[in-house]
Amino acid sequence: MIEMFSSLLTYDFMKHAFIAILIITPLFGILGTMIVNNKMAFFSDALGHSALTGMAIGVIFGIQDTNISMIIFAVVFALLLNKISSSIKGATDTVISVFSSCSIAIGLVILSRGGNFSKYSSLLVGDILSITAKEIFYLVLIFIATLVFWVICFNQLQAVSLHRTLAKSRRIKVALIENLFSVFIALVVMLSIKWVGILIINALLILPAASSRNIAENVREYHLFAVIFSMFSGVLGLIISYFTNVATGPMIVIIASVIFFATYFYGKNR
Repeated sequence: MIEMFSSLLTYDFMKHAFIAILIITPLFGILGTMIVNNKMAFFSDALGHSALTGMAIGVIFGIQDTNISMIIFAVVFALLLNKISSSIKGATDTVISVFSSCSIAIGLVILSRGGNFSKYSSLLVGDILSITAKEIFYLVLIFIATLVFWVICFNQLQAVSLHRTLAKSRRIKVALIENLFSVFIALVVMLSIKWVGILIINALLILPAASSRNIAENVREYHLFAVIFSMFSGVLGLIISYFTNVATGPMIVIIASVIFFATYFYGKNR
């Protein structure tokens, strides 16, 4: 087993992919807990779909590094969705779904001009084996920034997720905390979507946290199990996909789904 794992890491692209998994998956576990708590699955899914529009804008303006246009658009999109969610009392999920559908449609129309969408089809399922050392550096920066934000704002985030009015009475700047959280979700999603894939990015944010919620008995366990499940799914998915020659992102989601159902039945029986 050890020899098999060491042989796997003899290739540079596998080393990069393994390092990226170790950086990306804890972020998914950490952020996913609050996404599940705040019932933001629609929100994070909409952000993933907005990647196509962000890339399309980069293509229109001739931006060589489309990551820049994707990140800028996603941040603006996230703040706009937050504004809409806070101003509309009901049917927020409907409004978010409309924005998500419109965003992905605009991106598809622009990128498919002249039948060129095949160049961007890899975005749908991702390809983590194509990640470079420079892109890993960007992931390290966002990983550090997210941890700092989490340590400083964790109590405020918990208070807001429990009760917004109560949080306001405690003089917590609810709108600022929600906007910052949304921005970090946008950054993590956009920096990882090329390797994870638009179709499954939301599943990797939701499944580990949902699995943890099935068995956790307190907040500490909730966050710890979410990170463990996310990292386990990522590493095992990468190894299995390498030896079976299938896409890594979908394999990670399959393993995360198995963990969810296992924890669901375990928690239910307990």
